[in-house]
Amino acid sequence: VSDAWKGDAEAGFPKKLDKLRGLSATYNNYIQIVANADAGIKTLADLKGKRISVGAARSGTELNARAIFKAAGIDYKDLAKVEYLPFGESVELIKNRQLDATLQSAGLGVASIRDLATAVKIVVVPIPAETVAKVGDAAYQPATIPAGTYGGQDADVPTAAIPNYLITHAGVSDELAYQMAKQLYEHLDTLKSAHNAAKAIQRENATKGMPIPLHPGAERYYKEVGVIK
Repeated sequence: VSDAWKGDAEAGFPKKLDKLRGLSATYNNYIQIVANADAGIKTLADLKGKRISVGAARSGTELNARAIFKAAGIDYKDLAKVEYLPFGESVELIKNRQLDATLQSAGLGVASIRDLATAVKIVVVPIPAETVAKVGDAAYQPATIPAGTYGGQDADVPTAAIPNYLITHAGVSDELAYQMAKQLYEHLDTLKSAHNAAKAIQRENATKGMPIPLHPGAERYYKEVGVIK
């Protein structure tokens, strides 16, 4: 979102997208690097010479991969093979021994990694806090994948987390943006019952770290409920 607002061509945004407006922060995405235990990957450095999928080209996941690898002193050229595949396909290739690891940015307990953990013995590769700090972007924060998030993962694993944001545009009416923010928070229990990651959504964090201007309609709701003083 920040790259789109600034107009970062390298990230896929040759022009500044200045009509973007924010609705709410939601839950964090966790950068989850998962390897087949048989591949002998225990650290980021062990990824060198291995086959890994990094998500669709220039997707949020792939931009996360670039940032973390750069901070760890790893270039795509150091890898035996780089695939730009969705989560499910990446997992199938690991099951078929055609890939060694996958990097996926998602909420904790993502279905694709849960599926992989039932098929093969996995290793969740740690991203140390000092590597996260080297990214040099405030959006990347040290975080933990708690023990037991996936089958066979019996210890906490350090990683990086990045907030997800609900984004709209200036052409959306103030009333619609107001209702979108309001309905999200007045029906949060429904979301929590639908997906584990929604448990991390908190109204008091709705505007935290927002990298673009809030939509005036959403802003009106947050002022009503005291999130914005």
